[in-house]
Order: sequence, then C-alpha cells, then structure tokens
Amino acid sequence: MSLYDYPRYYDLVYGSDWKAEVDFLNGVFKKHVSHKTKRLLEPACGTGRLMFRLERAGLQVDGIDLSEKAVDYCNKRLLKHGFRASARVADMTDFQVKSKYCAAFNTINSFRHLEQHAQARAHLVCMGQAIRKGGVYILGLHLSPGIGEAVEEESWIARRGQLCVQTSMWLVDRNLEQRYERFHMRYDIWTPTDHRILDDEFNFRTYTKKQFEEELLGKVREFEIATTYDFSYNLNHPIEVDDRSEDVVYILKRV
Repeated sequence: MSLYDYPRYYDLVYGSDWKAEVDFLNGVFKKHVSHKTKRLLEPACGTGRLMFRLERAGLQVDGIDLSEKAVDYCNKRLLKHGFRASARVADMTDFQVKSKYCAAFNTINSFRHLEQHAQARAHLVCMGQAIRKGGVYILGLHLSPGIGEAVEEESWIARRGQLCVQTSMWLVDRNLEQRYERFHMRYDIWTPTDHRILDDEFNFRTYTKKQFEEELLGKVREFEIATTYDFSYNLNHPIEVDDRSEDVVYILKRV
C-alpha cells in the first residue's frame, strides 16, 4: 500500500498552503525569468494542487508524475475547471518535451525521492533540456544541516468540508554515509461517521549544502544558482545557505 494511491487525501494534506506557494511562484517568475512567463512544467506534479490554480492565473501548465492515480485525479480536476488535461505519466529522470518551457517548479521535496546520484543528475539534465535559456527551475528540498539537529518528526492537520486528515511523519532510520533517510508517514482520516488509518514508509536521499551545490548541481552545466529562499516563501528575504540551513528553495537559472 502506498499513500500515493489515495490522491484525495494526498491533495488535502499537501494542498493547504497553496496560496503562499502560488504567490511565491508568480513572484519568482516576474523577478527571475528573463522573458515573459507563459508555459510551465511541474515534475512530480502529483494531484496538480498548484497546476489548476496557475492555469486560473492565465498560465499554461503541464505536469508529469509516475503515479497513474495521481495523474488521473489531476486531469479530472483540470477538466472540471475548464482546462486541458495536461498531466501525463512519465519518469522525471527520463522524459522529453515537444517544446521548451519558460519555467518549472518542484517545491515539496519530491526531488529527494530520487535515491541515486545518477537519477538526480539525469533529472537535472532533463530539466535543463526542458527549460528555455533565461528561465528558472524552482526546486525546494530539505538539506541535512552540518550544525544543529535535523527535524525528525512533523505533524499537521488539514480539513476540507467534512473531511479531516492528520498527518504524522517521523524518522525511522538515517544513514548519512549511505545518503538516505527513511520516514514513516501516517494519515489519521476522520469523516462524520468514520475514522481510519493509513501507513506508509519511504526513503529520501540526503544532501548537505556541498553535496547538492558542488557534487551534484556543479556537475550539471545547464543551471546556476540565481538565489535561495526558505520555506517561508518571502520574496523580500532571500537567504544565504550555510551549514545550518535545512529548508531551502533554490532558484536555478537556465544558462
């Protein structure tokens, strides 16, 4: 069983902060894209929680994801709102596009599901081929801090109508030498007449600042770091990434 097989719950759990993300994305496009932003790509788009909202703003957004159930959910919602069914099933490490995009975004750590260096590099190369020069790739991820303790558990509640989901996530295992963290995630799901629990475990690849910026990104000639933010999404307060940094949004400029 995978939590990704339950797109309705996934969409609620990760969709509650959509406005802050959409405002931030639009601000980045205006500030950092060298040309007018029209067409966007979201790798690992999931349920398209941001896609249809960006479409409402007049942008054209395509998405790719490995989950057939998430893509189906995404496309049905896009059609419901009068937009194209613009998500498709594809591997974010090996895909092609018909024409290049103005910008792309991946904001909620999905990049770290790529557990091998070769997969991560292949993804960045694909993104470099998919984005026009002067465009940006907005990539959010958790780094492993060299100073201080990394976050090992999170919990939050999201509600929509009569549906309520409490999400709890905690560290099961961490091996920085082998470059992985294993997390357990639980959904506690309440409706007026029922309570159920769904559990899953998954791995994330770990990155220090050096491992991401020098050993990975530094070997991909298509991108350079334009600036960095944290997960507060405050365009007026870019951050300087250091050994204490954990939540980072990289604005990668296509060169």
